[in-house]
Amino acid sequence: MHRRLVFEEPFSRAAVWSRRLARFSLVVLGLSLLLVRLREPSIEGLAPVAGAYLFVLVALGLALLAFVRIWQKGHRGVGMATGALLLCLVLLAPAGYVGFLLATRPALADVSTDVDDPPAFSRSMAALTVRHGRVPPEIPPERRRLQRQAYPKIAPIVLEQPADAAFALARRAATALGWQIIEVSHPGGRSGAGRIEAVAHGHLLRFAEDITIRVKPRVDGSRIDIRSASRIGRHDLGANAKRISAFADEIDLLREK
Repeated sequence: MHRRLVFEEPFSRAAVWSRRLARFSLVVLGLSLLLVRLREPSIEGLAPVAGAYLFVLVALGLALLAFVRIWQKGHRGVGMATGALLLCLVLLAPAGYVGFLLATRPALADVSTDVDDPPAFSRSMAALTVRHGRVPPEIPPERRRLQRQAYPKIAPIVLEQPADAAFALARRAATALGWQIIEVSHPGGRSGAGRIEAVAHGHLLRFAEDITIRVKPRVDGSRIDIRSASRIGRHDLGANAKRISAFADEIDLLREK
């Protein structure tokens, strides 16, 4: 009897390495995000995340190369290359979303419900300590007009309730949203306005945004203005406007209870 020898095509080296590198990229990206959360947030601190995405891009390139080699030479490894490709696309999805926000949202890092007279941030020792001595700078009028065009629904919250009741409502809303309240000043005094200073943190990278809320009495009730400013970068990806909208929604929710 003659034994028939069956020769199997070898695995594509590009497919093998694309899978290895994609898995390695997943671990590196997870560790880099953890490192960013544990350290003081900064633009420079995002360097490990950028480095992790370089590995993702290389793994993606190897997966595409593997498909070409498999098609041309009949090598094995379609499953490996497909798995690596899908994993790379999943890892790249958040970066793609950030790119979409950069392209579609205005380059703002400070948003206020009062464009003409934004609430000023406190310069008290307690507030400066939490902000590490930083006071969000004043925004030129032309930049504020850009905000008005980009977020026309961001507007003052006008209530029929007196200032004291509105202040209590604003404080409850800030607490419900998980903001760290660092200073409060009840309505009264010469200006009659109350103020709440707070800090909010992002869910993933824990970047901090400074918030100040102003409550002013009116003849027919009260008015609440809120300002949210990012500490890092010149583009907030729409986060501050989203935070102000969440605050307004929370006020409406509490009023209905």
